[in-house]
Amino acid sequence: MSTDLTSPVTGGRVPLATAGLLIGMLLSVLDQTVVAIALPDIAADLDGSGSMDAAGWIVTSYVLASTATGALYGRISDRFGRRPVFVTAIVVFVVGSALCGLAQTTAQLIAARTFQGVGAGALFVLPTIALSELYPKHLRGRVQGLTGGVFALASVGGPLAGGLITDAWGWRWIFYVNLPLGLVAVAFTAFALRLPRSGGDGRVDVTGAVLVAGAAVGLLLVAGWGGRAYAAPEQQPIGQWR
Repeated sequence: MSTDLTSPVTGGRVPLATAGLLIGMLLSVLDQTVVAIALPDIAADLDGSGSMDAAGWIVTSYVLASTATGALYGRISDRFGRRPVFVTAIVVFVVGSALCGLAQTTAQLIAARTFQGVGAGALFVLPTIALSELYPKHLRGRVQGLTGGVFALASVGGPLAGGLITDAWGWRWIFYVNLPLGLVAVAFTAFALRLPRSGGDGRVDVTGAVLVAGAAVGLLLVAGWGGRAYAAPEQQPIGQWR
């Protein structure tokens, strides 16, 4: 890598591109943890009763959507380029964050979190790929260490940040703070990230992703509803089965 901080691979400024990618990754991981601490306030505000029966889906829907779509973004970015796919995903994430902050019912918030998770699927996968392409092999270990640090920071600091923001400004601001950070990530990557397309033209396995998401949702519904919304059948003595 050249001493003027410009990569011959991208033609852009590597530190700026790196910052944009890492901010996107931070947002993706942070929103998996920052919401959990605010769930009681969210349930009390939206449902009025503080019930946590449906509130768990506010977290689960996001994780499911990001997991189901994450495997697709690598192939999609092979075909259309890392930068446009990453920028589009951040825009989806930011719009989803705004919708989460504006939600008036639990159902609306779950739907907005699902939409937000669709964008978040790229914000962890694509930085890992793009950073390995931005830097030469002898620097990739250090760069991957940065991604691990971002993950650790978001995992540990997420609940703390969620509690502080909720106490200071209300739970809606845990989503609104994503807007300026997301726009910064868009500006940095749109300006600085330059990577050649890999030229991949393989089929995107949308069917597989839908099946994985459907199976996961089914298992979660069985685990969540079994014995609660739908009681288990009463057991009878063997002699009464005849």
